Amino acid sequence: MSTAPRVPPFSPSSVTAPRVAPPRVLTVAGSDSGGGAGIQADLKTMLALGVHGMSVLTAVTAQNSLGVQGAWELPVEAVRAQYRSVVDDIGVQAVKTGMLASAELVEAVAELIGGTHAPVVVDPVGVSKHGDPLLASSALDSVRTKLLPVATVATPNLDEVAQLTGVRVESADGMRRAAAAVLSYGPAWALIKGGHLSGDAVDFLTDGSDEVWLRAPRFDNRHTHGTGCTLASAIASGLAKGQTVPDAVTAAKEYVTGAIAAGFALGEGIGPVDHGWRFRADHGPGANDGRDGHDADGTDPA
Repeated sequence: MSTAPRVPPFSPSSVTAPRVAPPRVLTVAGSDSGGGAGIQADLKTMLALGVHGMSVLTAVTAQNSLGVQGAWELPVEAVRAQYRSVVDDIGVQAVKTGMLASAELVEAVAELIGGTHAPVVVDPVGVSKHGDPLLASSALDSVRTKLLPVATVATPNLDEVAQLTGVRVESADGMRRAAAAVLSYGPAWALIKGGHLSGDAVDFLTDGSDEVWLRAPRFDNRHTHGTGCTLASAIASGLAKGQTVPDAVTAAKEYVTGAIAAGFALGEGIGPVDHGWRFRADHGPGANDGRDGHDADGTDPA
């Protein structure tokens, strides 16, 4: 039989009041009704990494393991009201952006974060894991000219690099050229994600001067839904804690690598990465702990 992770007994004496609030991170992104990506992945990542996650919803999707069946963006005034409500009262120590859907939303969000004194991680989401478009083609110029210039770190994958800059990368050797093209639009740092290349999962981080190569083994696991959202949120969490960009990106790469290794089947298509893999470390990343409806030994539960 599988065993649940052990939880220490609650003791009132272990709780001190008042407690200091953890670092605060705000995600500005769309909802994934299947819980694998978007706002849901962002908030799970932030909780796992010990920060307080807050959200500004930009769009609602009907989405599951098979793809995106529908998407509806929110009005600009609703997005602006959510942002001001959080920032003006609670405050933020880092901001992460994801699905922004339209040029109007991109420009409104860029204006909002441009006036916020906190590091910003921009994940320039263009399409879903299944290839469904999540950004209008008319919004690309707004991403280039409005959003990227206010980014502390931009985290495009290779498809997004091609979409934004026209640069196509076929091997790790082309990642410097891709980074230079992204940096020309103004972000302080560019993290070029090479997960779509063959071989090890190689990412390249640079500010045009300093360079960091990040390598991780590639796992034989197709359940990788939410990888980009998770990585960007993990970087924002590190920045909110006061880490440097290279340190935050390195820690985020380690976290998302474990989440990918532990990704699990959900529904009939591509399942999500496991945001809580560290809480299940006694089972080992990717180990069957009963989440697929079987016991850890592969048998049906009694």
